[in-house]
Amino acid sequence: MKVKKLKNELIKQKENKTKGNIYHFSQINFAFNSNKIEGSKISEDETIKIFETNSYKENSDDEIEIQNHFKLFDYMLDNLDKSLTKEMIIEMNVILKKNTSDENKGGFKKHNNTIGVINEIKTTDRNQVEESIDSLLNKYNSLDKITLEDIIEFHYNFEIIHPFEDGNGRVGRMIMFKECLRNNIMPMIILDSDKHFYLRGLNQYKNDKLFLIDTIKNEQDIYEKIINDLYGIDNNSIKKRIS
Repeated sequence: MKVKKLKNELIKQKENKTKGNIYHFSQINFAFNSNKIEGSKISEDETIKIFETNSYKENSDDEIEIQNHFKLFDYMLDNLDKSLTKEMIIEMNVILKKNTSDENKGGFKKHNNTIGVINEIKTTDRNQVEESIDSLLNKYNSLDKITLEDIIEFHYNFEIIHPFEDGNGRVGRMIMFKECLRNNIMPMIILDSDKHFYLRGLNQYKNDKLFLIDTIKNEQDIYEKIINDLYGIDNNSIKKRIS
């Protein structure tokens, strides 16, 4: 499927909750995998139930953040063709963390943080976050033609800044999805099963960019194959349903 068609389908399908379409698949799999990467205990079945019933059992942060991720995906689609701004990135974090126990929603980090537990990656000092975000956005938005490699470069630098107390990875991966669609590039969902390769790619990026690039291209291929299977190319209808 061409990316322009994918964009149109996601925007059109957002208006309904039909099971098995591309929007339904993307919402559930993106929310499940992106939150799982960050340690969420919510299963894929529970993710489906939260999406389809708009409710959850325990009112835990994990459940709330799954539901918020659905809203974040919709916000991304609503702002798909807009240039990336600091205000948009902050709003993404606010949406993701709304009604959770996080006391600093949308505010830049007050404490220094790291990426990962084993082989921790050092991130930008809290006092330099806003300046670093402004510099990153200015450089990115000045590019004449944005490529997949440019988006991955932005993603790496955003994660190294790690501007928020929490939600950096999920916001960063949502930005990647948005910017791919905006620039007519096939997007991707980073799978939790490939978390090790993704984190290794971030860890090694300074010395070897290709590992992260190849990992993300692999996720891109997986997503493209699935949406092609979901979409009936000949009759423009969904030919395969997922539960």
